[in-house]
Formats: sequence, C-alpha cells, structure tokens
Amino acid sequence: MAKQCKYSCDTAAETLEWIKAIADFIKPFSFLINAHVVNFFKDRLWEAVDEDWLQCLSNESVESLLLIPSGIVQDHWPTSLKEFVLTLKSLVYPREQADLKKVFPNFQPTSLNSVLAQGMNLKKKHEVEVLSAIVSSAASAMRADAVIDVGAGQGYLAQVLAFEHQLSVVAIDACSHHGKVTNARAERIKKHYMAQMRKFGSGNQGLNVPQTITCNIMSLETLKSLTTMSSHKGDVEQPKPIEQDLELGLAGRGSSLVLAGLHACGDLSVTMLKTLLECEEVRAVISIGCCYNLLSEEGFTNAQIQYGFPMSCGVKSVYLSLGKSSRDLACQSAERWKSLGKDAGLHNFELHAFRAAFQMVLHKYFPEVGTSPSIGRQGKALRRKQQRKIIESELQAEESTYSDLPQMACNMDEACSVTHSGESEAVNTSGIRSDVDALFTKMSLHTGSTCERTTSTDKYSLFEKFCQSGLCRLGLKPSDNINFHGIWKGVEPYVSLIGIYWSLRAAFGPLLETLSLLDRLLFLQEQGDVLESVMLPIFDPAISPRNVAIIAKKPDAGISSHHSSR
Repeated sequence: MAKQCKYSCDTAAETLEWIKAIADFIKPFSFLINAHVVNFFKDRLWEAVDEDWLQCLSNESVESLLLIPSGIVQDHWPTSLKEFVLTLKSLVYPREQADLKKVFPNFQPTSLNSVLAQGMNLKKKHEVEVLSAIVSSAASAMRADAVIDVGAGQGYLAQVLAFEHQLSVVAIDACSHHGKVTNARAERIKKHYMAQMRKFGSGNQGLNVPQTITCNIMSLETLKSLTTMSSHKGDVEQPKPIEQDLELGLAGRGSSLVLAGLHACGDLSVTMLKTLLECEEVRAVISIGCCYNLLSEEGFTNAQIQYGFPMSCGVKSVYLSLGKSSRDLACQSAERWKSLGKDAGLHNFELHAFRAAFQMVLHKYFPEVGTSPSIGRQGKALRRKQQRKIIESELQAEESTYSDLPQMACNMDEACSVTHSGESEAVNTSGIRSDVDALFTKMSLHTGSTCERTTSTDKYSLFEKFCQSGLCRLGLKPSDNINFHGIWKGVEPYVSLIGIYWSLRAAFGPLLETLSLLDRLLFLQEQGDVLESVMLPIFDPAISPRNVAIIAKKPDAGISSHHSSR
C-alpha cells in the first residue's frame, strides 16, 4: 500500500510545482519538524501529536516504527495517520538506482582491484566504482582536459579516475592531512601499476597521478580561482602538492574541466553548481551532496553574499525557510532506519530518552548552560566501556561468559545509538579491536529478545552513567544534591513515546532532502538554455542511501542528459 510519486522535475515549472506541494504539506507540521527532541520531556512534545496516532503507535512493534520513514503503513492504523505517511512518501524523490547504461552511452563500470580499493569499505567502493565510470563517460564525451575532485578526502575517487580511467585529475580538500594521505596512497598505487607495466612490457608509458591542492573553499571566488588551473598529463614522477597560494595556478586558457564531488559537504555542493555557471573553463558538474545540516541559510546564518539555501528564485518566491532543526532532519535516511533492526532501533530510542532526560537535569540544576548543548556521542562511549568489559571477560573465562552474555548484551546495547548524521553507519565500532565483531556474533546467538526485558533499574543505572559523562563533557561538576533517580522516575512513564515521536519526525528527513535537491535543480533550470541539468539516483540506495546526483553541463559539452528526473 503506497502512493507513487506523481510529480516530475523535467522542467522548471514542474520542479516549482513539486516544491510548492512540499511547502504546503510541511507547514502544518512545523511543530514536529522544528522541534528539538532533547526537549521532549521538558516541553512535553508528545502532547502536540494526534492522540489517536499516539495510542495506535504505542501498540506497534519497533520494526513497524522503523518503517514509517520508508512510507510503509499498517492497514489497522487510523485513516489520518495512513494518509499522512503515504502523502509524505508520494512527495519524496524516488531513490531506486537508475539504469545508468541507458543514460550514459559510454558507461562502463569496472570492479576495482585490491590495490585501488585498499582502505575502502563496501559503501565507498560501490560509490567510487559507479561515480568514476560516470565521470569518465562525461569527460570522454566532452574531451575534458582535466577533472577536479572537489572535497576529495583521501583521494579515493581521484586515484581511480587517474590510474584506472587515465584522466588528468586535481584533488582538492581543506584538510592538509588528507592531501598527504592522498599522495602517499597514490605513490603505493603508482608502484603497483609500474610493476604491472614492466611485467607486461609496456615500456615507459606515462601514468596519470592526481595532483593535490589543500585549500578551504569558503567562497565561490575561491573555487573559481582553482578552476583556472589545468592539470597537465603526468608521468611516473611523484607530483608536488599545490598549496594554498592560488596565484601559482596555471592559467586555464581555453581548458575544458569537469567538477566532480562525492558527498561534498554542505555549501560545497552548492558552490560547485554556481561555479559551472560563472566559470568558463568548467563545462560540466557531477555532484552528490550531503551534510545538509552544514548548509548556510538566508536569515539563519551570518550575513554573506552567497547562501547554500535557498538557491533558486522559485523557493525564495514561496518564502520557505528551513532552520537548523530542519536541515539536521534532512540528514535522516529512510534506508538506514529500515535496516536498523529491532534491537538497534530500540537502543536508538532509549538513547534519545537518556538525552532528553539529561536535558531535564541541566534545566533544573544547571540553567546557566543554555538550551541544548552538545555533549558528544555519549551512547558510543558507554557502549565502548561495556565492550571492553565483555572482551576482558571472554579472555579470562570464555565458558562462564556465555552464561552472562544475555544480560551483558542488554546493558551494552542499550548504550548504543544511531547518530543524527545521514552518513554515519547504524553501529559504529571504530577504535575497537576486530575481535569485537566475532564476539557480537556469539552474543547475538544467545541474546534473542532479552533486551526487551531490561529492568527499570538497569535503565536507570545507564541513565545515571550517561548524565555523569555528559556533565563531565560540559565541564560541570556533579553534586550530591542532583536527584537523578527522581528525574528518571518522572519521565519514565513517557519514555516509550519518544520512539513514536522520533519515527514520525524522521519521516520528514527524505522529504526535506528532496526539497533541498529540488531547490538546487531549479536554480540550474532557471538559467534557461545556458545549462542542461538532470537529477538522478546513481547508487544502490541499500548500500549508499545518499544516492542522488545532480548532473549539469553546458549545452555543447556533449554529455547525454535525456533522462527523466522523476
């Protein structure tokens, strides 16, 4: 039971119609979109939600709640609740991966060899394989002189474009450490390819090695300056990094460039699109955005000439603003929610309850702190402590560990969380020894559904530890007169409602991301015949949920754009 998306964004008029429909839909729900979940208990946020919805969803399983952001409803739900979820889903841009071979005639993805894929997880490998093939197809069609990888990180995309697709590439990133890692990694890859060339008698055939630029792109002018340099064909010599002094760049003089950005954060994706319009050398842009929480917004950030949102005149004309909470919410991924599973979803909800209850502590005992201070990922910290205890226990006496695993697993997992970031994994175990995965596998065989039976005492114990850690993070000294137990008892009757509230709120995440993407597309469409643009899901959403690319080119650039943006 689902409503299919009935909107199109093939033309500026259609895109604006879609945007207006989204604006009309979200206005009555501003209380939900703009809420701070940390104030759930303090402001009694659940009282603003339809009572019938709360009563119905209170009887639903965690799995059903996790499916709400995906637009999946149950037949026995109230008609108004079903209509809300399904209408919202119908306004979201579809995420099914496009048939890229139909869109790009020269699209030829290849599986990366172990040398190029070193350091990549499955998600990154999939993204780089797909995007590099698209960029290569585009660069070939327009006979580009170079590709500029904007927000290159550790250079994964740049190196595949250079070594595998034999393109001249410039990798730009704000972090000097990333530049050093990119160069060191490129050196290792170069040695492999040189060995292969000697093995198969390729002689002194040249290799393209990415150049690196360390520069914090804070403005359109900075990126425009960077694009005035053209990358010469490299040889097997190690390139020297080009530092911040843009005056040393080589003049473009008629060069043809492609800008590529794999999850370029916040305003950086916006700046790439504006650079296509304002810089003659740039002939095409392929941009996959992320981190909408980092977007600057007119009226919500310090005065500046350029803002990340809104870009288009159309969005400005409907006087639609987002605000910090909405931009944070746009990072929520329906695919990630759906993939959580029962236990991880439950733990996520309980961590939100801890944080909201901790806000009650701050409000009562430390009013000078302010509204909603950041205390870091306390759930992860508690989880790691529990992980260490479990590992030590297994190393000391594996036999006895098994009898204790169910309760230990409950205590540990209740401290874990899913962070608000769209690019974060559901469970992050970075910094923990690799044998934790094996231990978790053993634990999963023994725990079953026992985490549901975690006692109130256990939850309170974790809550108190959460508070102690949070106060330390804020530089506050816990005092003996703080009644943690009293606060927890006061909020405990409403703890189960926070999962319902958060699931309904998270359903707006894909919709708000759709709005941000449509704003960018409309900005390009408003330029008329100067640009050709399309919006396209290029990754498998089950692997990479942030999968929508905006692809734009100047009409004579030679890239196929005959794809419907539905």
